[in-house]
Amino acid sequence: MTIQEHFYDLVSGRKTGVAADVLRGGLRILELPYCTAVSLRNALYDQQILPTRRFPVPIISVGNLTLGGTGKSPMTAWLCRLFLEQNLCPGLVSRGYKKKGNEGNDEFLEMSLRFPTVPHLQQPHRAEAIQRLMQNGEVDVIILDDAFQHRQVERNIDMVLLDATAPFGFGYVFPRGTLREPLNSLRRADIVLLTRSDLVSETERKKIRQQVAAINPKSIWGETVHIPTSLVSLESMSAEPIESLESIRGQSALAFCGIGNPAAFHKTLERCGVRVEKLIPFSDHYRYTDRDIDELTRTAKELGTDVILCTVKDLVKLNRQQFSGLSLRAVAIEIGFTLGESEVSESLGKSGGRQKLDRGISYERVLKWS
Repeated sequence: MTIQEHFYDLVSGRKTGVAADVLRGGLRILELPYCTAVSLRNALYDQQILPTRRFPVPIISVGNLTLGGTGKSPMTAWLCRLFLEQNLCPGLVSRGYKKKGNEGNDEFLEMSLRFPTVPHLQQPHRAEAIQRLMQNGEVDVIILDDAFQHRQVERNIDMVLLDATAPFGFGYVFPRGTLREPLNSLRRADIVLLTRSDLVSETERKKIRQQVAAINPKSIWGETVHIPTSLVSLESMSAEPIESLESIRGQSALAFCGIGNPAAFHKTLERCGVRVEKLIPFSDHYRYTDRDIDELTRTAKELGTDVILCTVKDLVKLNRQQFSGLSLRAVAIEIGFTLGESEVSESLGKSGGRQKLDRGISYERVLKWS
């Protein structure tokens, strides 16, 4: 198990025993000063004591309230496609977590592959990046990736994603739980989206929605699912994916990923009809070495699997054309709305300068998947 998995087992309560209880008690003590500092910072911004920069272009923030993966990258891609199809020119700004030198990280590489005409800058100082985008070319709207906690830039819309499987960080702020800030921060959200909503029951979805409404009754509510659409290979990276998911149905696979929620990837593969013999999780934004690839190849051969599967976010960091002759494929994921798409699109349309933006994966297709 990775350190991340051990941590989640501990704070979620899945790890039991006296030692686990003592550790959780210690983390609860450490949570208090962290939570106090975050709350104080938010209060200073709320009272406009700490300044924010305003720009003459609509800015949309895509963020989350918890650590780990909630589906920000698929949502950012959905927004890019939405604006491009309305003949708008979006620009992307992200922190560039774990990027190496001037090279973009995995998210940068994936977005560059999918949207080569969309300018994308990665740096911690988002305001400077926005200024550079505006100086280098015309942009109609700026998308800030993973920026809910980055309050130095004023935005038109704050979009917050909650993972249905752990929407509220197990009830505690880091390090006792996985909340980045207290739940009342949802008051700043304009749009709240429940991602991977098909992984919980309708009763649970309604309960989560009610909890959000109690904090922020004015926010727009939406529910989405992650839909696998096709397969990508190293050979087809520069072209449209041409392989159908049907080609891996019923096959055995070794899977690996370096994302925030490896369990969700495992469930996606199973729902594609794949027999996952083993899933090897790496830390989020992991940079693979030749030794890692050799170990993955050896494991796949020992298991006798038909294919090796990963996410597109992983594939873009690999440069070997083959894993010693073994088939390597990435599963491309898209966002699909099951609830609230028209309300979300209308809000985005007003922000982006259009009356309505309602392009997305068809509702019928979402129903078929979920």
